[in-house]
This record gives sequence, C-alpha cells and structure tokens, in this order.
Amino acid sequence: MYRTHNCNQLNLKNKGENVTLSGWVHRRRDHGGLIFIDLRDRYGLTQIVFDPTDFQNAHQIAEGVRSEYVLKVQGTVRSRLAGAENKELATGEIEILVEDIEILNTALTPPFEIDQDKKVSEEVRLSYRYLDLRRERMKNNILMRHKIIKMIRDFMVEKDFVEVETPILIKGTPEGSREYLVPSRLYTGDFYVLPQSPQQLKQLLMVAGMDKYFQIARCFRDEDQRGDRQPEFTQLDVEMSFVEQEDVIEWTDQLLKKIIAELYPHKKMKFNDFPRMTYLEAMNKYGSDKPDVRFGLEFIDVSEIGEKSSFQVFQKAVENGGVIKAIRVPNGADFSRKDIDELTRIATDNGAKGLAYITMTDEGPKSPILKFLSEEEIKIILEKTKAQKSDIIFFGADSFQTVCESLDKVRLALRDKLELVDDDELAFLWITDFPMFEISKETGELSACHHPFTRPKSEDIELLKTNPVKARSVAYDIVCNGSEIGGGSMRIHEKELQAQVFDALNITKEDAEQRFGHMLKAFEYGAPPHGGIAWGLDRLVMILQNELNIREVIPFPKDQKAKDLMLGAPSPMPTEQVEELGIKIIEED
Repeated sequence: MYRTHNCNQLNLKNKGENVTLSGWVHRRRDHGGLIFIDLRDRYGLTQIVFDPTDFQNAHQIAEGVRSEYVLKVQGTVRSRLAGAENKELATGEIEILVEDIEILNTALTPPFEIDQDKKVSEEVRLSYRYLDLRRERMKNNILMRHKIIKMIRDFMVEKDFVEVETPILIKGTPEGSREYLVPSRLYTGDFYVLPQSPQQLKQLLMVAGMDKYFQIARCFRDEDQRGDRQPEFTQLDVEMSFVEQEDVIEWTDQLLKKIIAELYPHKKMKFNDFPRMTYLEAMNKYGSDKPDVRFGLEFIDVSEIGEKSSFQVFQKAVENGGVIKAIRVPNGADFSRKDIDELTRIATDNGAKGLAYITMTDEGPKSPILKFLSEEEIKIILEKTKAQKSDIIFFGADSFQTVCESLDKVRLALRDKLELVDDDELAFLWITDFPMFEISKETGELSACHHPFTRPKSEDIELLKTNPVKARSVAYDIVCNGSEIGGGSMRIHEKELQAQVFDALNITKEDAEQRFGHMLKAFEYGAPPHGGIAWGLDRLVMILQNELNIREVIPFPKDQKAKDLMLGAPSPMPTEQVEELGIKIIEED
C-alpha cells in the first residue's frame, strides 16, 4: 500500500494513528539532528519528521533525500510543538514521526524552484511543463479548469442536453481562419482538415432531431498566436432546436452565474443582470465589440466641429467620411510629456496618424492644437466632454475604423496606467446585432462576419439584395472584462434565404455545392429553426483565474510561435513516411 491518506487529509482527529503517505519532497529543513520534510501530493502538504533517537535507520536514509525525490513513508500522527503550528495548512497542527521510509525515485535538481512562485522564463517553463504543473499556481489553474468543466457537464445534463462527439478529421470548408491540413494516405492528393469548430456538424445534429446538443470540443486554427489564442483550443459547443436568441442568452446567463456563485464566490459581479449593447453602440462608445465596461472613459463624438474647422486633421477626417472622437480623462492633467508620448505611440501603432490632446489647467485649456481651433469649436468640445479643471482630453480623427482601433487601445492603456479596475470584479455583457458581412481588407470583397449560415435580422433581409453590407445578423457575443468568451447566432434553415446569402457573397451554385453540399442537401429534409453558441473555455478560465495568458490555464500549450517546446513539435518526419502520403518537401533557399 502506497498511502492510507493523502497529504492534505490528516488533522488532530488522527492523532496516534499509524499512517502511510506518498509524495514529493516539497521542502527540506535540518534542525539540530531532526530532519523536517514537507511532503507534497496533488492534495496538499504534510510535515514529516525524522528523529535519529527513535528511528535511526529512517533518519539515515532521509539524510540523502533532496527536493522532488518521491517518497513513501510510514509513521505515527502527532501534534506539532506549541507555537510551531501552521494555520495556513489544513494539516498545520500535526506532523508524522516517520518510522520507515522508502525512496521510490530520485530526482535531478529542477531547472527552477517548485516550492516558490518565482518568475521563470516561459521557454524553460514550457520545456519542463511537467515540473511547472507541480507548482501551486499552475496546479490550481488546472484543478479549477476541471471543476468548471464538470459543473458545465452537470448543468447541461440537468437541462436535458445530449453530449455528442463530432469527428476531428473532416472536410475542408473554410470558415475564415486558416485550417490545419491532414493528408490522406489512402487517397493520394486528398486531405482532411482539423475542425475550426464543430459548426456544421452540430447544425446537422439539429436536422437529425437531437434537439439539444453540447460538446467540450477540441478546435484547431492555424493562425498567428496572441496571448488569448492557441493553435488548438477547447470550447463549450452548444446547439438547440426550436429556440430564439432569448433562449440561448437566458441559458448562458444561468450557467455563468452558477459557475461564479459556486466556484468563485469571492468575485464581485458588476451587473446582476447582464446588460446588452448593440455592436454599433459598443463601437461608438468604446471602439471595440468586446469592451471592458468595468470602467468609464467612453468615447464622445465631436465630429460636428470638423466640417468647417481650420484644424486640417479634424477637417479632413470629416470631409473624408470619418469621425472625431474624444476621451476625457478625469484628473489627467498631470500626465508627463513621456506619458503622452507613450499614449501617442500606442495610437500610431494601431493606425492613427497621431493623438491630439487638450489639458485643462487652472488657467484654462492648453494644447498645441488650440491655435487651430476657434473659440466656438473649443466651447463645443468642452461642453460635449464636460471637461473640468485638471482633466485631459484625447482625440482621434480619421476613418471610423481607424479611430475605433486606435482609441480603444489608448483607453485600455489608460485603464492599466491609472489602475481603474479590480481584478476580482467581473463585468459580463452581451453584444448583439452584429453586421452580417464585412469588406475583406485583403481582397476588398464581401465576406461573412461569422459564417454564411448566420441568420439575418428579419427587417434586414431585403438589404441582402440592395445593400448587403448594411444588413445585421441575429448574432450575439458574451463579453467579460474586455474579452469575448462566447459567440453564437441563430442559423438559416430555409433553402431560399440561404440562397440569398450565398448570392450576396457571390458564391455560385457550383461553389456552394462543392463547399456546403452536405449541408444544403440535409436542409432539404426538414431542418428545424435552430441556433447556438460556443464558449472559449480557455479564455473563460484565464479570466476567472486572473491570468493574462491562456497558456497559464492549458496543461500542455504551444508557445508564441506555435511550437511544443516539451515534445519538440512540429518535427521532421521520416522521408519514406512523407513520400507514402504523396508529399514532396521543397527546401527553402
């Protein structure tokens, strides 16, 4: 028997019992002949003691024990000496006097300290991830991830959902992101792809009559990495028949509130009822479709001053169909030149040509741009922004998109600089009425914002023929603290409406048949009204665990270059295996 108890289980009620524990050497201390070791397993720590007076053989073996050795010990539970208790540990009032010890395995000196949460380079941590996961913070992240997923599964079963596993090897039907290709050995020149999501398969399950589906799904996207993205990720995937948008939103709200209430009771909810904001409202107020609403600094539109302004930056922005937006920062007048330069750099890095500002001083407004503004223009700015003494006002003037992208990043930088948020506050909100289509920056052509099966709003169906870029969809995102944690939509289930969307996207009947023929054929056999949502589970756990990067809540993630440093993937394959797949490697010069 390796253990009678785990290392977080014993207390004074077990005093006098003879027990067996197994685990890793977390920390070792020598005190006047006595050897103290904190023995660690997944559950916690127990202090064990080696006394040469009573058990000389065990003490002698313990003298050779080092950090991260794996031990099995047998001994008697006793009280710790008065004053030596550790109130922070569940086992802090007891210790084990070891009578017998077995070294189950030795260990090399780890490349970083396991018993302390010191900063270690990510490259080292990912190369030795199995050691990194022994550390308390990382262990807790993975355990909380497990608890969240278990609660989700239990909730879904209670709500009569059916968990269905969908295939990992599927047909390539591009949904907007680059796919991972898998060559077929049996059909030379043909490929499977790894799914970006189970989107089409879950819709086909609705045609199959499954009614309420969910899956903890693995998804894959071959795209550039960021702090909140990975090549492979996990999502809660959901689809329901005979529902409307309100049904999906209500179900999501219930589950999120349950997770927070039961697993994160110390967190503060900014809103008891999650507010809603249309996509256009969010962009106008915050420049983002996933705004952090834990703090203010909302955008103020002052475009009316631009048309006749002698300040060319303002005048040209409005003349070219753009906007002028301002952010008033209370008590920001003491920003240094360095502070303003840094905010300007952030704006220009995100497409702006600069970042104009006005500082409110005791003597009134001051700024390099005041000489270009009339008294009437200054008056309008101050009235619209409600600027007070000691405030600073920043301006973005350009196309709507450029102003949104640049001022959004400036707003978030101000949040961090001024420490405007509490990490333990959660601000959930819904963003609705997304555009159906967007103009691709790369091709200039119309493309689906979500996917071509997203349902347009009833009142905008006519726009599919006349002005599709103005059409809105029955799509919705759930946002928390500036991150999108879930997104979904109602789907098209009528053949005629689907044809209109394909026409708007210039997808020919032949192309539609090649890419989506399986879907179109299935819809001819009676597709119910349906819709769903997918949550980014990695991103949700990251936010709830107060982490800044999803790699901290994924057991074995890839690095920023999509490499697995621990396993050494991706890696070359034997020539004969590659040739068997009908693939030829072209060496780069």
